[in-house]
Amino acid sequence: MTVNGAVPAHRHAPHRRFHRLDGPLLLTSGHLLGHVRVAYETYGELNTARDNAVFVCHALTGDAHVARHDDDDTAGWWDVMVGPGRPIDTDHLYVICANVLGGCAGTTAQPSGASLPPVAIADMVAVHRSLVAALGVPRLRAVVGGSVGGMQTLEWLLRHPSDAAGFFIAAATDRQSADNLAWNAVARAAIRSDPEFRGGHYAPDAGPRDGLGTARMIAHLTYLSETSLRRKFGRGPRRPGTRSHPSSLVQGDFAVEGYLEHQAEKFVRRFDANSYLRLMGAMDGFDAFREPDALAALDEVPPHVRLFSFTHDRLYGPAHSRRIQSELAVRGVVAHHEEDATSDAGHDAFLLDVPPFLAAVGAFFHELQARSRLPHTLTPR
Repeated sequence: MTVNGAVPAHRHAPHRRFHRLDGPLLLTSGHLLGHVRVAYETYGELNTARDNAVFVCHALTGDAHVARHDDDDTAGWWDVMVGPGRPIDTDHLYVICANVLGGCAGTTAQPSGASLPPVAIADMVAVHRSLVAALGVPRLRAVVGGSVGGMQTLEWLLRHPSDAAGFFIAAATDRQSADNLAWNAVARAAIRSDPEFRGGHYAPDAGPRDGLGTARMIAHLTYLSETSLRRKFGRGPRRPGTRSHPSSLVQGDFAVEGYLEHQAEKFVRRFDANSYLRLMGAMDGFDAFREPDALAALDEVPPHVRLFSFTHDRLYGPAHSRRIQSELAVRGVVAHHEEDATSDAGHDAFLLDVPPFLAAVGAFFHELQARSRLPHTLTPR
């Protein structure tokens, strides 16, 4: 999305490439978008059979830079998962990751900013599918995602199950709970009540910094577990010399307050308020199994599906994954579900070095490799 706010962290990305959709994109809302350009990065090499491609869907405020390309590159948001010898092994797999429609890290569309119509998870997947086709990939080895990336993965599975041999959905949901909706409502209110929001029509390098920072603080409370907050911060005092937030946000005396303010400061430097509102709207509007035609295009050989959740995730905990598992079973897809209780990191555990989770993803790809040697009949795309 072309946005009003500047996002300096993404202006110079040497490995970022772009794909422009051949024609206009009809959104789920019925609006038509022209001149859609998607920013993406790739890792590894596409093999001669063109059957080793993996699409990684990023979470709410992520981008296409999923991992380092080399030792001199900046860190990626999923370096523990993607790379040579990692569970998603780029020595053998061709990995694609793209900034979502509605994001602010290179993917653009007209109209822009506050005038961009609502964007749905299905619209993000439509752009991803266009990119995969443009890259010459007839069928993906797998689609993988966590959190909002898991929503995209689930949407892809339900509407286009023959697009990939497997789907791995981590720490995700098929629809927001009332609790999830409430947290987002408060975050939106923080942004829109900031006088600098100006109805979404703010100048470049301006905008509701305080409101956006507060919204990020609210989100972080859902990403961490109470146990991890107590372990990391307790009631400890703020470290000296850390009262440096460039806004009027209250700078409290406790260490946990300093942590939240630091997260807010980092976020307002790299993200745009209109984009954040748009993406939260896509999350809240997602209801994967609402449409009766979910998995109507299922092949004779269903894709391999795995679900993973974390016990201490208070955003999309195990109950969310079990509901997805149950709904898929009704529709003829057996999805294996694993739950990790070893990490107390909360929702953010899917981004971290959690051995059971990394092992589960590695096992998933080994299983896909084994399945690829079995005879199967798949409906051509």
